[in-house]
Amino acid sequence: MAVGLDIQSDGREYAGKITGFLVLSCMIAATGGIIYGYDLGISGGLTSMESFLKEFFPQVYDKMKEDTKISNYCKFDSQLLTLFTSSLYIAGLIASFFASPVTRTFGRK
Repeated sequence: MAVGLDIQSDGREYAGKITGFLVLSCMIAATGGIIYGYDLGISGGLTSMESFLKEFFPQVYDKMKEDTKISNYCKFDSQLLTLFTSSLYIAGLIASFFASPVTRTFGRK
């Protein structure tokens, strides 16, 4: 059941303005999206390289070379390859918790 609220206003406009802190916060938030897209492009490029697949995922490489009529989307359906790609992001998440203390201790003085 939906509930409606009647919000009263005293007629004043919001007095907020664009500050340097606001711009910096937006830039940092946007950088997170840029880094995610860059990482996705790098790991996607890596997992489609023939030399990488031949060395680490020979079953996927053989399936890729076996049938040229199947689209690339269907060729890369290995759960092990998916686990590898996911592990890159999980490792980045875990490493980010240790980045601040390490850089504080060993960073530029």
